Amino acid sequence: MSNKQNLENIKKLREITGVGFKDCKLAIDENNGDIEKSVEYLRKKGIAKATKKMGRVAADGLVLICKKNNMISAIEINSETDFVAKNKEFISFCKEISDINFQNKADIKKINSSKMKNNKTVEESLIELISKIGEKITIRRSKFFDNQGLNFSYVHNSIEKDIGKVASVIKLKKIENTDLNDLGNKLAMHIAASSPLAIDEKDIKKDVLEKELEIIKEEVKNSGKKGDMVDKISSGKLKKFISDNTLLNQIWIMDTKKKVRDVLKAHSTKEKIEVLDFLRFKVGEGI
Repeated sequence: MSNKQNLENIKKLREITGVGFKDCKLAIDENNGDIEKSVEYLRKKGIAKATKKMGRVAADGLVLICKKNNMISAIEINSETDFVAKNKEFISFCKEISDINFQNKADIKKINSSKMKNNKTVEESLIELISKIGEKITIRRSKFFDNQGLNFSYVHNSIEKDIGKVASVIKLKKIENTDLNDLGNKLAMHIAASSPLAIDEKDIKKDVLEKELEIIKEEVKNSGKKGDMVDKISSGKLKKFISDNTLLNQIWIMDTKKKVRDVLKAHSTKEKIEVLDFLRFKVGEGI
């Protein structure tokens, strides 16, 4: 590695970590110029400032959808501020990553090692962008929907086509001679608005229900209820939680007199319309 390249890497590492020149040079030398490994090296050494940027909370950013041939990929890329999320260079980076995400069927490991148009890997390009913009940027989560079904997507308050802060995708079972486009698009909008956790009760993770029941029981006890009343009221509240958070049991946003399962039933002919899968990505949710 040339002295110029070595100095450039040290500069990048200092920008990312906030660590002094001497420690950064040692880290770069020890890790053959690999920035990512050098960050890890400094953290393992316990140098306090090593997580200056990497330890910040990146809870803003963008979600992006990529659609081709009835296949859809979704990805969330985070920044620390909305200011950076509106940065043209950040948006351009995200668009290219969205395409790479689709090509690699949402495999984050493959995405990170993929080459970008600048002939550098995603991982290398990400580090450069962090150094240039001065904020922590992370590729948080992604998902791919194959063409074994009909896929529909929606992006709420999009800043550009298929780019925004909230994105949803739904996969429906294919039904011969039935046009599901209008229903599919409306269901994707419903998911973005109503944020279901699962398709139906059986799909909610057991630990989620147990945790919710624990919280409900404490809440009921604190309200002054005792004995059997606690269990009775808690059971009713848990049923309400399940209804509110499962797609098929939610109130339909287009008609509050109906549930989503009623709408699917009404649109079904000889064959029942089935929801096979869905997602809802909201920027920064859960961070």
